[in-house]
Amino acid sequence: MAEIRNYTMNFGPQHPAAHGVLRLVLELDGEVIQRADPHIGLLHRATEKLAEHKTYLQALPYMDRLDYVSMMSNEHAYCLAIEKLLEVEVPLRAQYIRVMFDEITRILNHLLWLGAHGLDIGAMTVFLYCFREREDLMDCYEAVSGARLHAAYYRPGGVYRDLPERMPQYQRSSLRSEEDVKRLNANRQGSVLDFIEDFANRFPRLVDEYETLLTDNRIWKQRTVGIGVVSPERAKALGFTGPMLRGSGVAWDLRKKQPYAVYDRLEFDIPVGVNGDCYDRYLVRVEEMRQSNRIVKQCVDWLRRNPGPVITGNHKIAPPSREEMKANMEELIHHFKLFTEGMHLPPGEAYAAVEHPKGEFGIYLVSDGANKPYRMKIRAAGFPHLAAMDELARGHMIADAVAIIGTMDIVFGEIDR
Repeated sequence: MAEIRNYTMNFGPQHPAAHGVLRLVLELDGEVIQRADPHIGLLHRATEKLAEHKTYLQALPYMDRLDYVSMMSNEHAYCLAIEKLLEVEVPLRAQYIRVMFDEITRILNHLLWLGAHGLDIGAMTVFLYCFREREDLMDCYEAVSGARLHAAYYRPGGVYRDLPERMPQYQRSSLRSEEDVKRLNANRQGSVLDFIEDFANRFPRLVDEYETLLTDNRIWKQRTVGIGVVSPERAKALGFTGPMLRGSGVAWDLRKKQPYAVYDRLEFDIPVGVNGDCYDRYLVRVEEMRQSNRIVKQCVDWLRRNPGPVITGNHKIAPPSREEMKANMEELIHHFKLFTEGMHLPPGEAYAAVEHPKGEFGIYLVSDGANKPYRMKIRAAGFPHLAAMDELARGHMIADAVAIIGTMDIVFGEIDR
């Protein structure tokens, strides 16, 4: 009889399924995991410390680089914390734009998660399908902010600018014929809102395609059903939030329980799992994409009917328009002071949290009345999930460790920050 040997194995940091720079030290009994010890900190960039040496506006783009798949959701939490301290009124149109882009970001995040999770467990096609849709949503990011990923579109007091009246067009090149360009530009003839509406009408059918590939797929179910089970009590005790908590059957969502922006005016449902395994968390996230799509449609509808300002008129917080700045001395001074010295926040502290695609993402700001934060603490959504890796993986096979890391939807930008 062959003896069973105990190994200690490094899973990562250059393993493709480790989702970034995770060094997972596995203690094995044959192929069964006895202990899983995640070593983090390989992507630590001192974001919280850097923010103490930057003005409030200069620290904003760091938010995009935390969870770099849910860019605008991070910005939203940061802006909410600043607005709480300033007690500034954000125009309603800006709030609707923020909510619409929060939900577009949620869809973007879940598409990347679904593609990568599928690829980890051996479903190649889903990855290609998901990235096909991500491309359209990245174009929406690019249309409003000029960047496909690190948007820096939200501002304290609103958003950087209103939604453009025209979508960027594909140009003819050596790679694209005239017919290709015509086909690609067919739904780009109108405004950004037209393009987003067109996407929202197409998207439910596309989610059905992902479900056709996975939901009743025998291999997918064998790899996810009963893997990484968390009871509702344990999920709460471990500090889980987002789909990791809702997959265990706890209907906790900040958009419903502590509404911010205009979520209390919108209609959507909170999907909840039953068994708390990888399969239920998959179903929760897929249904979340459908609900986000519902929210996007409602926002598009409202934004069409209600034009208006998209950033506060208080020039101590938001800069005046370029025209005003070039015509008036007063506005020029405001502009100069804002971009050199930055705004001053009243002394105090504030915590603002958003329902980020991965869970509760919070920003805790302490101000001493200066133009820089005295202290900024980031509550990363994925951190408690990774901390529970040992409990979830114990007794499973090595192959299941991949499924468990996948189901957590881990991004190291925010965990190591």
